[in-house]
Amino acid sequence: MFLKEKLHITKQWDKTFAKSEKVLHKKITFHNRYGITLVADLYQPKDVNGKLPAIAISGPFGAVKEQSSGLYAQILAERGFLTIAFDPSFTGESGGRPRYVASPDINTEDFCAAVDYLSCLDQVDKDKIGILGICGWGGMALNAAAIDTRIKATVTSTMYDMSRVNAYGYFDAMQEDDRYQLKEKLNKQRTVDYKNGSYALAGGVVDPVPQDAPQFVKDYYAYYKTSRGYHKRSLNSNSGWNVISSLSFINMPILTYSPEIRSAVLMIHGDKAHSCYFSKDAYQNMIKDSKYKDNKELLLIPNAVHTDLYDQTNIIPFDKIEAFFKNNLK
Repeated sequence: MFLKEKLHITKQWDKTFAKSEKVLHKKITFHNRYGITLVADLYQPKDVNGKLPAIAISGPFGAVKEQSSGLYAQILAERGFLTIAFDPSFTGESGGRPRYVASPDINTEDFCAAVDYLSCLDQVDKDKIGILGICGWGGMALNAAAIDTRIKATVTSTMYDMSRVNAYGYFDAMQEDDRYQLKEKLNKQRTVDYKNGSYALAGGVVDPVPQDAPQFVKDYYAYYKTSRGYHKRSLNSNSGWNVISSLSFINMPILTYSPEIRSAVLMIHGDKAHSCYFSKDAYQNMIKDSKYKDNKELLLIPNAVHTDLYDQTNIIPFDKIEAFFKNNLK
């Protein structure tokens, strides 16, 4: 059926957040249709009987399940959902070779594979499954919702459109010639990597941060490079993605079919986030010519920046997220 890769799964609690006594926790594995085994943390509310609504969670882009996605998963489990926070293919404790590569196709598939797993779990009501994507995995979540009709509700938090940022740069500053030069550079790197038999890494969050760096770069540093969010398996906390990872995103726009999403979608973003335009534009694109706009919502959080929605539990609107899933997973 599929070749099971030997994985190295830690048994210790090594999250960036404290363990809750209100939920049961265990490590689980599942595989996607490419035969890659993914590792996830499963969180289940204690003393709850019957089949539960379930949520699969991943992100941010370059993070691991021990960071933001695990925090979301644990808190939503406290609120009555069975949740899994998974490491995407090629990252964290999950399988996949080579390491530290991203793919618009395979990483969208990772969400669908999580739905496969949840659909076959005895504790889960298979008709009540939602997904939640943070940062770059917000875009993957929308792409998954557009293809997977088993997904009944989708939340994106502080979303990045990874296709757009790779093809056009931040704030759409890249022109066609800039894009061509980027493709030349990345394809030259492919030759070097093939010759070397290994993949050069792009580096994680810049360290130290230059004084004149944009504020959002300083915000990333404050999360990924300090005790607040650092994790030894996190790409952004350490040596980053393969340099050539961004190639496939340049000409594969992942949000093309989002206007065809019929299930409910809630998009959340801080109104002071450098990335807020991704959610604003994706939301407008999703509802502009769609027959299915009535169950779509964009929620802007006043004065919040991009990384506030990674772990600031006093800012992340968990009451709203809980109500959204409970209203739509029924």
